[in-house]
Amino acid sequence: MDGAPATLAYKRARFSTRLPVGRLYTASHYWLNDCGDGCWRVGFTKFATRMLGDLVEYGFEVEPGGTVAVGQKIGWVEGFKALSEVYSVLAGGFVGVNRDLEGDITLVDADPYGRGWLYQALGEPDPAAVDAQGYVAVLDATIDKMLEKQGGADG
Repeated sequence: MDGAPATLAYKRARFSTRLPVGRLYTASHYWLNDCGDGCWRVGFTKFATRMLGDLVEYGFEVEPGGTVAVGQKIGWVEGFKALSEVYSVLAGGFVGVNRDLEGDITLVDADPYGRGWLYQALGEPDPAAVDAQGYVAVLDATIDKMLEKQGGADG
């Protein structure tokens, strides 16, 4: 093994990405990476960062040690395209935010699957989370809907 994480290449319409294998993904376009001992690191997928545009500011409303539930609003991010809420994709305890983002929020877009993670939590992931192959189906369905709205789904 060469040490680089395995990825699954995805390309559809004008969007392409490389999804790290071995992570979980949600329909709300978050990824979860098992750090061991029940701790999970969470970030936005490349698709989410593309939809949000360049991020300029963020905030979290949960303190380390606080309890979180799947679907609970725990913060927000502001981009040039949109203001979006950040939700917990785990049930358990909030560990904390990625302090590297304080100095450089562009990491979320520049390195979404690496240094641009958002927060860590202890607990159980969203039971609806899927593997990389399952997330490909989520992306296909999402992009199909976008193309239909644009009138560009004409085969």
